[in-house]
Parts: sequence; structure tokens; C-alpha cells
Amino acid sequence: MNKKKKKKTHVPFRLNILFFLVFVLFSALILRLGVVQIVYGDDYRREIERTEEVTVNNSVPRGKMYDRNLKLMVDNQPLDAITYTRKQGTKQKEMVETAEKLAKLIDKDTDKVTDRDKKDYWILNNPELAEKKITDKERKQVEEGELEEGDLYKLQLDRITEKEMEIPKEEMEVLAIYREFASGYALTPQIVKNKKVTKEEFAKVSENLDSLPGVDVSTDWDRFYTYNKTLKSVLGKVSSSEEGLPSESLDYYLARDYSRNDRVGKSYIEAQYEDILQGQKAKVRNVTDKSGNIVDSEVITEGSRGKDLILTVDMDLQLATEEIIEKQLIAKKRMGNTKFLDRAFVVMMDPNTGEILTMAGKKYEKDSKTGKSAIEDFALGNITTSYTMGSSVKGATVLTGYQQGAIQPGTYFYDTKLKIKGTPAKGSYSNFGNINDLTALKVSSNVYMFRTAINIAGANYVPNEPLNISSSAFSTMRNSFAQFGLGVRTGIDLPNEMSGFKGSETSPGKLLDLAIGQYDTYTPMQLVQYVSAIANGGNRMKPHMVKEIRDPVDNNEELGPVAEDVSPTVLNRLEMKEEWIERVQSGFEKVAMEQGGTAYKYFGKKPYTVAAKTGTAQAFYDGPNRADYSEPQDTMNITLVGYAPAENPEVAFAVVVPWAYQGHSGHNMSKEIGEEIMDTYFKLKKERAKKGKTEETTGLKVENGKEVQKEQAEIRKSQENE
Repeated sequence: MNKKKKKKTHVPFRLNILFFLVFVLFSALILRLGVVQIVYGDDYRREIERTEEVTVNNSVPRGKMYDRNLKLMVDNQPLDAITYTRKQGTKQKEMVETAEKLAKLIDKDTDKVTDRDKKDYWILNNPELAEKKITDKERKQVEEGELEEGDLYKLQLDRITEKEMEIPKEEMEVLAIYREFASGYALTPQIVKNKKVTKEEFAKVSENLDSLPGVDVSTDWDRFYTYNKTLKSVLGKVSSSEEGLPSESLDYYLARDYSRNDRVGKSYIEAQYEDILQGQKAKVRNVTDKSGNIVDSEVITEGSRGKDLILTVDMDLQLATEEIIEKQLIAKKRMGNTKFLDRAFVVMMDPNTGEILTMAGKKYEKDSKTGKSAIEDFALGNITTSYTMGSSVKGATVLTGYQQGAIQPGTYFYDTKLKIKGTPAKGSYSNFGNINDLTALKVSSNVYMFRTAINIAGANYVPNEPLNISSSAFSTMRNSFAQFGLGVRTGIDLPNEMSGFKGSETSPGKLLDLAIGQYDTYTPMQLVQYVSAIANGGNRMKPHMVKEIRDPVDNNEELGPVAEDVSPTVLNRLEMKEEWIERVQSGFEKVAMEQGGTAYKYFGKKPYTVAAKTGTAQAFYDGPNRADYSEPQDTMNITLVGYAPAENPEVAFAVVVPWAYQGHSGHNMSKEIGEEIMDTYFKLKKERAKKGKTEETTGLKVENGKEVQKEQAEIRKSQENE
């Protein structure tokens, strides 16, 4: 029987090998995917979703300033602003494109655009032409390490021509905007425009924010001065948003977590109290993806505006004093022998606490363009300029005489001209005969002070004979004067205070001049510190402009609680017996309140009592026009120091009028100013007492702060409308 054979299907061996290899590869792939997903999945997921956290500090408005009666002096005026915040990784071309769009919506000043800005912009827009400005040889020098890459860019800048830098006006605005874009840190808002932003501009930008990446609209601020120029130089300046941190203090501020475009105090109170006025910045943590896009923002610290300063100044008294000075300057300038008179100063201080009630100064300034002169604020001159003060310092001379044993209370000298061999006779303006220390102060005897200085030096005066003194006598007198604050910095809480100038000659005649205030120079602030030390019985008080520091509150129109009281500081105690100081106090009172005193005419019949000392000093004109004269010009400085009431001092004052007149016959501007400011002081005190407002120390502090602030709001509103 024939069996039919079955056919076998034979799969080629090579095909089996192929199937096996495919199986192995798929198995390996699956295994690898398993490892990636199971073992390393979280790591890769984190890498894909990797973000970066960047903390940004946002500026806040500065603290305000008030006078001692809570009248607003410095505030923050809100401004509409257009800002730009650059993302990390934003390219320059992208910023230029945004700047081009924004330039069509706003007007931007181009004054700040520099030649360097133009060159950078040209290179940005003409990269190929810029490359051609570098030679192959120079590129090779870079490869060989002879030049740096940065050197090539400098060469490109240097080789850009004037013609290439010519930019059309429309494009200049783009450049000005781009300049602002590029000057800020990534993720930090940069002010593009905050001055004169019109409502139309603000609206247009707001409507087009979707097409302006990084651009936003917000509110900025500017300093507002309620009293215009009054004390403005003392209050200081704040840098603009364009200036940012001052270059000379850049490292200092950057080390304290400031940004380069932060606005800071540049001078005086604004600079001195920067840490307090600046406030606590808002901190925002921005979370960005790999492309630099912000995917989340978290507020770490809300931030708060700066703390407020309550100054010691009484603005009612300050304004009245400035008006008095201006009136006197105008009137006296009309006299025939006052061509050098151009300034006057008044400082009023609480002698018990060092609080500055008034710091007034005025001077004529000539406009460089028109050539016309106008009276400008010069309050800073009270600490930045010094003059010979004349007989006002004789209280220090008498007390130094007591201390050194050169005289005793009640010592008599015969007042007649001293004749020292080889020098002109030196005397008082009149021969007063035999007088004691009290009469010497009352009539302002020069001879009494000369004889005191001679005794301090341990010398012996013989008429028509040489006077031999030791140069150490100058140090003795100057060290003693320094106890009062004369010839040394007062320590006031303002920068750039000068200490005055000390004469370098040590001849006998110069020692006698020093004793009557006609040799070394002092500032008006030193003069008021000196007389305050006599008024309060021997304490040299540190003058200060800030009385309190207040915490900010949510309601921007109200004052917060007191964060810190500025306590009175005694810098040193006079090394004098109490009875000596009382003796000089008595002499000062005779000057103003007793017939024959040099200030009696101005204070003798007042309803209040004053202790004072007048001064006249021969000086040389060294003002702004001194270059117009080939030889030194003789002038007279006139001064007045004092305090009131004489029996219980609550205010001390110093009046200084440099270069008041020429010759020995002039005017009494310093005494007239002194009379008027004291009349004003006690008039204000009386008026406030009638209104039921409290008196503290000086009688010039008011209690109803809310009422004052309401009045101030009305004043400010009217000024803004103007």
C-alpha cells in the first residue's frame, strides 16, 4: 500500500536567528524603558519640569517728614508710571522690538541718551558691518591670547563714525526706551517713564499690554515739599529712578541688598536717615521655567513704606524767621556801605535738649544766565560756613579765665588802650576805666579780655614794652573754647559739618584777637551750642534735627505709634564751677536788660527777659566775588547770641551777619533780627496757649496733630492744583 508522504515546512535557520535577535532587542528595549520609568522616572520628570526660583525686592515709598507740631513737610506724591520687567533669557532683539511698539504709544525724552548708547545700538542693529570693523590680524591676536574678546568690542566702538551714529528722531525714542529696558535686572521692574505720563499714554499702554511683553503700568512716587524751598537743602535730596544708586556709594548699598535702580537719599537728612526712611522692601519669589517664563509668584514679605520722621523744627517759627531775614537783607542792602552784605543766619535751639527749633539762612544768588540776583535758601550755611564772630564769644573767654586762675569773679582791670612795643595800640571802642568782669561783659570791653588772655598766658603787661607769651597759651584757650563747641564739630545729625578754621600765627597780638573772637572762625551752629551750654548751666548739648521716629500705618494719612524717641545727649560737661557759670549768666543778662548794656535798646523793655552777648568782628571779605578785588577788602561781621527767658531758659539763639558793612559805622542788623525773632517766639507761644494747646519745654509744641494734618492736606491740595 502506497503511503502518501507528508510535506514538512522548513524555516530557514537564518530567519530563526533574525526572529531571535528581534526578540532580544525588544526585550532589552522593554527592560530599558522599565528602568527609565521605574528607577529614574522621577529624576527625569524633575529635570523636564525644572524651574528656577528668583527672589526680587520691590521698592516701597519713603517715609514722610513732619515738623514738631506734626505739620507735613515732606511727602510722597503718586505718579503714573510705565515699567518694564525683563525675563531671564530675553534677547536684545526682542527688547528692541518691544521698544519700537512702545515708542508709538508714548513720548520719551532722549536727553539721557549718550554717545555710548548710540554706538551700542548701532552694533546691535548692524552686526555684519560691526564685524567688518575688526581685522583678521586682531582676531588672530585674540586666538593667541594677546587680546581679550572684550577688546574687540572696544575697537568696534572706537571705529564707529559720527555719520553712523546719526539716528532719526523717531528711532532715538526707541533707543531711549530700549536703554531703560536694558538697564534693569532680570525680573526686576524698571521705570521707563514716570514724569508727565499723560492719561492718554497710560490708557494706550494699558490697552496694548498683551502685545508688549514685559511692559506694565503702575504707580511710582516723587518727593513733595509742602513748604517749597524752605529748609529743602537741609532736608536733602533723593536720587531719581534714572540715577538709581549713587556711583560713589554703589558697593555700600549693594552690600545692603539694594538694587542698582533703587532711589536713595543723596544728602543731609534724606541720606543721614536713609535706613529709616527707605522702609522694608516687598520680597517676591518668582518661579520660572527653563525659558525664563514666570510660572508662579509668591510674596515672601509684604513690605512697608519707610518710617516717618518728626523733626524738631517749628515751621511757623522757621517761616517767620526766614521772612525777617529776607526783609532785613533787602532793607540793609540799600545802604551805601554794604556792597559785600549778601547773607544772614539764625539758629534757635532748646538749650536743655539740643532740639533745633529754627535753622534759617538766606543769601543773594546771582543767576548765571540773567545776571539778576535773588534771595535763596541757605540754611546749610549754618553748618557749612564759618566766620569770625567777634565779642559774642567773650563769655567763653571769661570762663576760661576763671578756670585757669587768670581772673576771679569780681576781678577789676583798668580799661584803657594797651600799648605793646612794635604793634598798634589795642583797646575797646571806648575807655571804660576801672571795671569788673560783669561790666566787661555788659559793655563788651576788649581790654578786659586782653588782660585776661595775658594772664592765661602767664605773661606780664608793661606799657610800651614787648609782650612775651608762650605758644601753648593758644592751645589752652582753644581747648577751653572746645568745651563749649567753639572750633569743633557740634555733632548735629547732619553730614558735612565743618569745624571752622584756626589761625596759624602765634604772635601775642593774635592771642589777644582770639580772646575777642577776631582770629579763629566758627559756624552759627557752634555759636548756638556755645551759648546753650551757658544757658543750661554747663552742659554742651548735641544739636539734633530729628525728634521722633514713627512707624508707618496702613492709613497713609495718619501717623503711626512712636518707634523711637531721640533722647537729649550731653556731649560734655563744662569743667567750671556753677557759681562761675552763674556769674557769666548774670553778665549776659546785664547786656540785654540793664541800662548801658550793648543790647538793652532792643530787649530792655520787653515783657520777657533775655540774656545776650553782642559781637562785632573786623574781617576780610572772602565771599563769592573776592576774585574781583586785587587786595583783601576790610569788612565787619556782626553777631548776637542769647537765650530767654533769662531766669529759666527755654530757647537759645545765634544771629550771624557776615560782611555786614565797611568801616566802623554801619547798622545793627543782627540785633534787630534778634529782637524780631524773640518777639515772634513769645507771640507764637502766647497764641498757642490761648488756643488751649499744650506747652512742652519750649512752649512751641502743639497737641492736636489731627487738626494740623487736616490743615496741611488742604494746603497741599491747593498747591497741587496750582
